[in-house]
Amino acid sequence: MKDQLKNPVFLISATVITVLVIVGAVNPEGFGTVAGTLFEFTTVNFGWFYLISVFGFVIFLAALGLSKYGKIKIGPQDSKPEFPFFTWIGMLFSAGFGVGLVFWGVAEPMSHFFETPFSDLDAQTEDAARVAMGYSFFHWGINQWSVFAIVGLLIGFLQFRKDKNGLVSTALEPVLGKSKPVKYTIDSLAVIATVMGIATSLGLGILQMNGGLNAVFGIPNSTSIQLIITGVLLVLYLTSSSTGLEKGIKWLSNLNLALCLVLLLFVFFAGPTVFILNSFTLGIGDYISNFVGYSLRLTPYEGGSWLRDWTIFYWAWVIAWSPFVGAFVARVSRGRTIREFIFGVLVVPPLIACLWIAVFGGTALNSDLNNGTKIAEAVNNDVTVALFKAYEYLPLTGILSFLSILLIATFLITSADSATYILASMTTNGSLTPALAIKVIWGVLMAAIAGVLLVAGGLDALQTASLVSALPFTVIIILFVYAFTKMIRKEPLPERRKRKNE
Repeated sequence: MKDQLKNPVFLISATVITVLVIVGAVNPEGFGTVAGTLFEFTTVNFGWFYLISVFGFVIFLAALGLSKYGKIKIGPQDSKPEFPFFTWIGMLFSAGFGVGLVFWGVAEPMSHFFETPFSDLDAQTEDAARVAMGYSFFHWGINQWSVFAIVGLLIGFLQFRKDKNGLVSTALEPVLGKSKPVKYTIDSLAVIATVMGIATSLGLGILQMNGGLNAVFGIPNSTSIQLIITGVLLVLYLTSSSTGLEKGIKWLSNLNLALCLVLLLFVFFAGPTVFILNSFTLGIGDYISNFVGYSLRLTPYEGGSWLRDWTIFYWAWVIAWSPFVGAFVARVSRGRTIREFIFGVLVVPPLIACLWIAVFGGTALNSDLNNGTKIAEAVNNDVTVALFKAYEYLPLTGILSFLSILLIATFLITSADSATYILASMTTNGSLTPALAIKVIWGVLMAAIAGVLLVAGGLDALQTASLVSALPFTVIIILFVYAFTKMIRKEPLPERRKRKNE
């Protein structure tokens, strides 16, 4: 335990986050201003870098999955998957973007419907609704998960195939060598990026929970309530964290997926079922046909901030998340082949996400288009109430809202619980059984930075924090691709090994 507390990566990253918490608590307005300035600088100057990088990750993974290396396992070649498929997908979904999807599932398509992605497209029309759905599918699709897949693939390969620790610096040894200062710097950067990415998701979920509590119980939508929710969640996810991966996270992941399915099925049948099916089918077609264009879309000739506020923010957010989600995805994917891992991660969660958006976002779009409701206007005024506004026009509104608040809470607990485990592992030389005290320290620091960001400027501060910390980590993921390519070429293929035995 004492040795773990003396780990240089733990000391460096915990100190930096603590300083940020103190500065943010003492001067929240100044903290928010600096974060906003950095946000503006990185998005204006490096948006192109995010877009090209993420598009390149998708191409690399598709080629790798279809290549002769796809049959190699993440672990010994005779190993079996540790978790059944349903549980595995539940864990990916919960850790990856569960709470973000619940937040944006209605809010994003309604935001694009109210303020369209294209300057020549009229808002709140049938064409605007179609584009809103297609763009929402794109943002929650393959591009987002390609980032998690690359980080998870390399870390899992090192941990379970090569019996090395799952540290980011270890993954980059084939490229950068074994210099301790370099290793400490890279691992500390990964931890700091992870904390900021998780704080963003925690903050989004807390804002939405407050919006739901306001809609259902009339509880005020205020910073003080949000800080109380943060404190309650802190106690709950630290309690879950003490039970370990096999109990708390596994049980909560299954609960999350079950709750998602219950809400999804109810809204699907209670809402405009045929419209949902039609919009889902059309949305998938629009997503596929616009995939390359949207992946590389910028507006240097017409200006505007829409792409910075949406696509570039999303890519930066997932890159900041990626050390945590990648490490967690690796931890639960032992025994799966590279091909199964890539297509499982790149296809199943995005399909679930698109279906979720079609059901919930489609229900809200149909209501505004055909019933004259004003959900898009309400979302424009307060994005945190989007889901609950959509429920107002469905039966059993109160029950749906209560279950959704419960779902958001369990997603937040699962994500934070998973994050305390991964952060503790990252700061204890990749230990698979980090000390509980280390997990508690990271749990407290995560809640503290989320609270500071909520006080400093709510949603805007949360978005800027994740984006700034993501820029240097994008370079690291590009190095991951190079490192993995070098490693996999030296790996004996299963077929060849079998022929030798014969």
